[in-house]
Amino acid sequence: MRTYSLDLRTRIVEAVESGDHTIREVAEIFNVHETFIYKLLRQKRERGDIAPLPHGGGHEAKLSKEHLQILSNLVSQTPDATLEELREQIRKKTRVEVGITTIWRSLEALNISRKKSPARRPKPIQSKGQISRGSKKGSP
Repeated sequence: MRTYSLDLRTRIVEAVESGDHTIREVAEIFNVHETFIYKLLRQKRERGDIAPLPHGGGHEAKLSKEHLQILSNLVSQTPDATLEELREQIRKKTRVEVGITTIWRSLEALNISRKKSPARRPKPIQSKGQISRGSKKGSP
C-alpha cells in the first residue's frame, strides 16, 4: 500500500486544526479513514512532523540467495516437478521447511515459469472434411 503524500497529510491536518469540520467530515472530504487522521494527529503531537514513517520491515526471507540457486538447479534438473515435490527436495537439500506458497513466490522471483508438459498425449484434431464415428451424416 502506498503512503499518502506529504501535501495531502498537510491539507488534512490544516482542515482538522481549522475547526470548521469534524474529523469524520474531514475523512469523507479527503477520502481517507478516520483512523488515519487520528494516527496522523498523534504522530504530529509526538514526533513534531507528519512525514510518512519508514516501512516497518517484515519477516526475514526463509530462502536465502543460496537456497534460491539450489531451487533454480532443482527446477532445471526436474522441470516437471510439482510445487510440493520442489518443496520436499528443498527440505531435504537445505533442511529448511517452507510452504508451497514460498516455493511459488521464489519461482516468480527467479522468473521461472511453472508450465508443465502435458501428462497425456493431446487429442487428435479433426480436419473439416473428416466425419466423426458418432455422426449420422450420410446414414439413410
